[in-house]
Amino acid sequence: MVGDFVISHNSTDNTGLAGWTNPTTHPGIVVGADRLRLPEQLPLDEWIGIGHRLTEIFDASAWWIGDWLVYGQSKYPDRYRYAIAQTRLDYQTLRNYAWIARKFDPDRRRRSLSFQHHVEVAALPAADQDHWLRLAEKFEWSRNDLRKQVKDSYDPGERKRVTPSVSLRIELSGERMSQWKRAAARSRRSLEEWILVNLDAIVECGPER
Repeated sequence: MVGDFVISHNSTDNTGLAGWTNPTTHPGIVVGADRLRLPEQLPLDEWIGIGHRLTEIFDASAWWIGDWLVYGQSKYPDRYRYAIAQTRLDYQTLRNYAWIARKFDPDRRRRSLSFQHHVEVAALPAADQDHWLRLAEKFEWSRNDLRKQVKDSYDPGERKRVTPSVSLRIELSGERMSQWKRAAARSRRSLEEWILVNLDAIVECGPER
């Protein structure tokens, strides 16, 4: 039988596990296998913090189960039979956890993002996975935001990556505009093409003359 435990909601431990102790000696938030009991008086910020911590534990458990299954891959031929019995999760869910865990070594997992963020990009090449997770982290995208961004970056007909376009506005004096137009004409390019060629050249090895 699983007993009750107490979450010390002001713990500084970042794993979400410290502070789970016997409630008879540590009053606070009581957690059991089938309950969460909170104090009568609980400030809003602490209530929010508890929810965040519980979410972190729930999210981390997917990684833990995945790593647990990966560990058993070469050791226990019947690991899924035992895993289904122990976790009460279905076979496909367990397979998904293990697949995601194999796709992302621990040093590539982003703790600021959820397990589900990683699920959204798991089918992509590793470089693209890192690219999208980095953007999701930078712009604080939700799982659904990330899914939309990834989906919109592909052409739905051919499933090829579409390079995101960026608009660039340049304000020039009349004299400089005339100089640039003459330079573009000498290279037999439109002004827009000449600008792009020179910007690319600067990035690679220096400006085209």
